[in-house]
Amino acid sequence: MIEINWGKPLHYVVAETGDVQKFSTIEQARYWLRKKWPVMDAARDDALIKIDATMECLAPVGAARQAFSAAARSAGFRPADPVQRLDS
Repeated sequence: MIEINWGKPLHYVVAETGDVQKFSTIEQARYWLRKKWPVMDAARDDALIKIDATMECLAPVGAARQAFSAAARSAGFRPADPVQRLDS
């Protein structure tokens, strides 16, 4: 498998711990969604679908990033950088 350029890393404050988590690769985002995500909801499911499609070169990276950001907000995460766009 090739590593897909995720673009600028996304930094989120994790709701449960207050720690800042840096998501720098699409593989890392997928791992968190599958193994560490605090809520199993539609936003998480949509993000996984879009990330998997992106990893198979069937969807643009931007769609995966937007879906991941939506899932993060749905899970109670918030951007660590106040300048970070919510749909990055």
